[in-house]
Amino acid sequence: MKSSTDALLHLDITLMKQVQVILLLSLSLVLFCPPLVISIDPSFNDDVLGLIMFKAGLEDPKGKLSTWNEDDYSPCNWVGVKCDPETNRVSSLVLDGFSLSGHIDRGLLRLQFLQILSLSRNNFTGTIAPDLLSVGGLQVVDLSENNLSGSVPNGIFQQCWSLRVVSFANNNLTGKIPDSLSSCYSLEVVNFSSNQLHGELPSGIWFLRGLQSIDVSNNLLEGEIPDGIQNLYELRELRLGRNHFTGRIPEGIGDCLLLKLVDFSGNSLSGRFPESMQKLTSCSFLSLQGNSFTGGIPHWIGELKNLEMLDLSANKFSGWIPKSIGNLDLLSRLNLSRNEFTGNLPELMVNCIKLLTLDISHNHLGGHLPSWIFRMGLQSVSLLGNRFSESNYPSLSISVSFHGLQVLDLSSNAFSGQLPAGIGGLSSLQVLNLSTNNISGSIPVSIGELKSLYILDLSYNKINGSIPSEIEGAISLSEMRLQKNFIGGRVPAKIEKCSELTYLNLSHNKLIGSIPSAIANLTNLQYVDFSWNELSGSLPKELTNLSHLFSFNVSYNRLQGELPVGGFFNTISPSSVSGNPLLCGSVVNHSCPSVHPKPIVLNPNSSYSNSGSSLKNHRHKIMLSISVLIAIGAAVFIVIGVVIVTVLNIHVRSSMSLSAAPFVLSGGEDYSGSPPNDPNNGKLVMFSGDAEFADGAHHLLNKETEIGRGGFGVVYCTVLKDGHYVAIKKLTMSTLTKSQEDFEREVKMLGKIKHQNLVALEGYYWTPSLQLLIYEYLARGSLQKLLHDDDSCKNVLSWRQRFKIIHGMAKGLAYLHRMELIHYNLKSTNVFIDCSDEPKIGDSGLVRLLPMLDPCVLSSKIQSALGYMAPEFACRTVKITEKCDIYSFGILILEVVTGKRPVEYMEDDVVVLCDKVRSTLDDGKVEQCVDEKLKGNFAAEEAIPVIKLGLVCASQVPSNRPDMAEVVNILELVQCPSEGQEELQ
Repeated sequence: MKSSTDALLHLDITLMKQVQVILLLSLSLVLFCPPLVISIDPSFNDDVLGLIMFKAGLEDPKGKLSTWNEDDYSPCNWVGVKCDPETNRVSSLVLDGFSLSGHIDRGLLRLQFLQILSLSRNNFTGTIAPDLLSVGGLQVVDLSENNLSGSVPNGIFQQCWSLRVVSFANNNLTGKIPDSLSSCYSLEVVNFSSNQLHGELPSGIWFLRGLQSIDVSNNLLEGEIPDGIQNLYELRELRLGRNHFTGRIPEGIGDCLLLKLVDFSGNSLSGRFPESMQKLTSCSFLSLQGNSFTGGIPHWIGELKNLEMLDLSANKFSGWIPKSIGNLDLLSRLNLSRNEFTGNLPELMVNCIKLLTLDISHNHLGGHLPSWIFRMGLQSVSLLGNRFSESNYPSLSISVSFHGLQVLDLSSNAFSGQLPAGIGGLSSLQVLNLSTNNISGSIPVSIGELKSLYILDLSYNKINGSIPSEIEGAISLSEMRLQKNFIGGRVPAKIEKCSELTYLNLSHNKLIGSIPSAIANLTNLQYVDFSWNELSGSLPKELTNLSHLFSFNVSYNRLQGELPVGGFFNTISPSSVSGNPLLCGSVVNHSCPSVHPKPIVLNPNSSYSNSGSSLKNHRHKIMLSISVLIAIGAAVFIVIGVVIVTVLNIHVRSSMSLSAAPFVLSGGEDYSGSPPNDPNNGKLVMFSGDAEFADGAHHLLNKETEIGRGGFGVVYCTVLKDGHYVAIKKLTMSTLTKSQEDFEREVKMLGKIKHQNLVALEGYYWTPSLQLLIYEYLARGSLQKLLHDDDSCKNVLSWRQRFKIIHGMAKGLAYLHRMELIHYNLKSTNVFIDCSDEPKIGDSGLVRLLPMLDPCVLSSKIQSALGYMAPEFACRTVKITEKCDIYSFGILILEVVTGKRPVEYMEDDVVVLCDKVRSTLDDGKVEQCVDEKLKGNFAAEEAIPVIKLGLVCASQVPSNRPDMAEVVNILELVQCPSEGQEELQ
């Protein structure tokens, strides 16, 4: 009994001990283990919620964010998301190149532990939130390559204590760089490039001593570069290129000893090389391209031993190229083009053993080419526009040093001699340009061995012989320019093997025979010129299959037969086939006979001499009668035109005074805010930029803002809200304009025409009774003003300026004609000059707004300036072509050269400029043909050909006038090198 009792007592004690252990364990768990609720920390919901809010405002066309699920417990496994392993909070959001669009939502502000935010290469729009950088401890922010707009908020950098990298590059941001950027003391990289930022560079940026890279290139920044750059001891990259900076390079730049990349290109900086730059021995990239630096290249340039790229092009550097440049044995790219360097290339440059690209074009260098030019490894050589005159080329046939050469441009020099027979040894050559030299001999047959060649330009030389049939081997050839030589023989049919050809110019040679039908197999052809040769036979019908053709010129040959019908030839210009009297077809106004006429048999017994004399007298009478009839007809048309003009002007002015009221008297409201469907308010459209006027629409058409009148209407000046001025043309020919649909279609097409020598159309305004065209504004005024106003005596245009104006007008008009547009109204009041002496032709293509191209309407309504109108306007039976523009251009040439108006009224005489110049030139009095304001300070070797060109362009016979493309080539050919012309500036 006692033993059982002891057993029970022992069991109780054991159970009690186990209970105590359980209680102790439970207590320890309570006291020392963290609560289980930590696994459902609400902070996880903040990250999920913030990212889901961000995603909700996005478009995700590629489904990149499909893994983002609002029901997930944690976002750490989502695409583009990374978390800190210690806190399990989102630390990195990288969505580069996801094709996302939409706005950057404020949901990102919930990510309080975010350190890296990278959304580059997407299509985000909208503005940058002012509190974006207040998120957690952001270290990297990259919003580059999107479509963000608006200004950078002033206060965005007020909480940037941890920020190391910021990039807003390649967006549409405006405004200024915030001064608050200077408070980001941890910054290492700043990239605001390729936006539209303006104003000055904040000087406080130089106090960010940890800064390693600055890139504000491709903006509109202006003013001088502030001092203080010497504080940036850690700076490695400095990119300030393509802005509007002025002044000099800060002298302190030499203290940034770690600089590897320096880019000041595309600004308006001036002065000389700062001496301190010689301390930048770590620099590998240096570009001062496109500024106004002067002086010579300092000899210490050779001390920058790490230079790999040196670009000093498009400046005003002068003197000799220093020999020390040969010390740059790491140099791979050297560009000294478009400067005023003289002398020759230093022989020591043979030590630049890694040089791949050499461009010294458009300088005054001369003499013989050093042999190292053609050494092994060089890939691109451009000596264009110098005075090199080496007569014997290196022996290409035995050299292996050319095998890497891809581009060889020796054009516009004074090279003579023959093309080397071994030119085919340049197995890698892609571009060969030897144009505008004195090269003679024939084209070597080895030219067909250049399998990679896609541009061959041997134009403007003295090459003879024939085009070798071996040309078929140049299978990559895209452009072949052989014009202005003495090449004879036939066009080889094997040229069809050059299937990549798009441009073929064989004009002004001595080619014979027919045009091979194999040409029609070159299906990529866009431009063909066989003019001014001795080609015969008929044009192959297969040419109509060339679907990409936009220019085909066979004028002044001996072609005959019917023109091809179909394709491009349905719209071919008559000038492109002129000078071939035996051609027939509708284009040449010569019907093709269906039956050949019987041959004429002369009676051997008739008196040939008497009949010939009688026929000559009879023909003279007929021609005299025709001349009288044309003169009478012209007078009648002019009188009718004046009557029409008067009636139309009265009608237009009366209707405009009533119809313009809703626009002018708008109560001060801008039309950018008017309802688009309200016909009384009209429709204002800008092709780009701000569509609002700074002073409101009611200030536009005031007499005070009027700056000119022309054949199409009155021109006013106003300013847009973004600060730039525009010119507004109020069309006074509203009764002749087309419907709104036609008007808008034509105007939008004109808005796409962009050329540096054409005034840009920036927008338009439409109501049924009022149409406005909005153009870029050129404050310097018209060519007429610069030549003839009283103030023109104070600022006389130099000969160099006049030549540039003539050349620019030619390029602008040639571009219009390539676009198949005829100007019809070219005169000095329609040519404007910008601050760089670049001419811009106005009113381009406006004739397309008329319902019909009637000669009477054109001559009386548009071509109102006396002296510029081509004679064919007076004859209704003559087709109006681009040749009427060329006549006006010829008159403009004479006006620019002489400084005289096309027609001047004296006390008892009327002086017609064209006749006066022709008479004076025939008398050998060239000096009297040039504006007396120049006082003999002009280049006679340029002036005489230019005057003759003006007379040829102003020929009474349209077919005698050259095409504008040919005019441009002639001007470039007669233009003298720049040496000795400083006094002409």
